[in-house]
Amino acid sequence: MKKAVILLVFLFTFLPFSAKVVKVLAIGNSFSVDAVEQYLYELAAAQGDSLVIGNAYIGGCSIDRHYDNLLTGKAEYEYRKIVGGVRANRKDTDLQHIIRDEQWDIITLQQSSPLSGIPESYTHLAQLKRLVQSYTTNLHVAFMWHMTWAYAQDFVSDIFQPYDNDQRKMYRAIINVVQQVLPVVGLSVIIPSGTAIQLARYRMGDILNRDGRHLSLTLGRYTAACTWCEVLTGRIVDGNKYYPETITEEEAWICQQAAHEAVFMQQQGRYIVF
Repeated sequence: MKKAVILLVFLFTFLPFSAKVVKVLAIGNSFSVDAVEQYLYELAAAQGDSLVIGNAYIGGCSIDRHYDNLLTGKAEYEYRKIVGGVRANRKDTDLQHIIRDEQWDIITLQQSSPLSGIPESYTHLAQLKRLVQSYTTNLHVAFMWHMTWAYAQDFVSDIFQPYDNDQRKMYRAIINVVQQVLPVVGLSVIIPSGTAIQLARYRMGDILNRDGRHLSLTLGRYTAACTWCEVLTGRIVDGNKYYPETITEEEAWICQQAAHEAVFMQQQGRYIVF
């Protein structure tokens, strides 16, 4: 009997955690493309987990447009899906079909980036969440919020003017939405890509965007993917062995550390403001 107990203790103590299979659907736009379509699957696989990744994509899509599309059944989406590391795209798809395509474990929502820090633009978020939930086939599906990032400081555009063309002001406005708006609609689990990007900027410079808005194809996207991986799997991403050949080991470590610190601070209800 004692030998059996010792064996059980050994198994639970020293064997690795069991692998996870997580099915996640992002109802998003080009910012969800930046976050989930590159590196995320590989990061999870490197730690022994498997992700089924869906992205309901319309460029620049806002909460209001997602809500209207789900109400009316408009087939405006490009359904991008990654299974077993293999990508498939299906154009002209309606959101109801995408939601029902899998028994998603997690569904994420997000706002269009120009509106991300404007509380008045979130009027239909609660209705969107309820309507999405009504079409899900998994009664235990979890909803999460993708906190997107502020623009690069040198970005010049009319869509940056509501934030006085100020990266820090935009980031603070996004934090305000997370703290003041999301709890009202029952979204408490946040994927803090925006905070991870700010932390990485602090350490590497404002070099994580390719056009002022979207993330760079290497460091920016990798940082966001690291953040998603830690939240989705619950495993600390700092130390993950996977990184693309386009970045160095040191750069990968900085990105991973920024992602982990962002998730840790989010869980503590704290945000860093530069």
